[in-house]
Amino acid sequence: MDASFCELSLGDGPLVATAIHDGHDLRPEVAQHVALGEAERLREEDPFTGTWTALAPTRLVARRSRFEVDLNRPRERCVYRCPEDAWGLEVWCKDPPEGLIERSLAAYDDFYATLERIEAERAERHGRFVVFDLHAYNHRRDGPEGVPAAVSKNPEVNVGTGTLADRARWAPLIERFVADLASADVLGRRLDVRENVRFRGGNLGRWTHERFADSGCVLSVEFKKFFMDEWTGVLDTAQHAAIGRALAATVPGVLEELARLGARL
Repeated sequence: MDASFCELSLGDGPLVATAIHDGHDLRPEVAQHVALGEAERLREEDPFTGTWTALAPTRLVARRSRFEVDLNRPRERCVYRCPEDAWGLEVWCKDPPEGLIERSLAAYDDFYATLERIEAERAERHGRFVVFDLHAYNHRRDGPEGVPAAVSKNPEVNVGTGTLADRARWAPLIERFVADLASADVLGRRLDVRENVRFRGGNLGRWTHERFADSGCVLSVEFKKFFMDEWTGVLDTAQHAAIGRALAATVPGVLEELARLGARL
């Protein structure tokens, strides 16, 4: 896989972490056709999530923007073609050439071929594996001075497990992860962590669960952008680092639950 498209770090063990919307770069032929400015793109990307993948030995961090190809959507919708695909945004100056789209699809296919190889190796070696699929989401869509989205439907952390065919099999691990993350000290307070409230998981989870139904569990973890200003892109470094520590603190519990499920650690 092209390192300029996705940074891959391979390690031992049954844990994998991904940040597939962290990227901001565009390959030159895409950049010359995109109508959006950098700030508009950044607002819909998940900046700074790549750092959090340090919780797992094996990591995949996208370097290209979701506006080039969205790895969390099905292949037929992974290139945004109209405003309805992209939060109402006019992505292109004019319709992109088919050759451009084909090369984006090739990068998509390459990513998923790499992911399949990684997950198959972990399934064979360990019997069970977990993917931390890390994301961030906006909650101030009415503008920087607008009212934030209602807390009741927008937890600080949404754990998406809706693409699991058999949640019951993984319930002890999921509930342990949620409980451990919710009990972590984040700058003197606890995070609001809930399951399947705002998001249920995207294509990466669905794809993995279809191919590794008996061995793989994807936790699609969406952090509300309380750790940054979603309009300016300015990071709150203390909040960001505290989230990283909270995520890392969940690893012992996840490994313990994996062992109980029969994983070979």
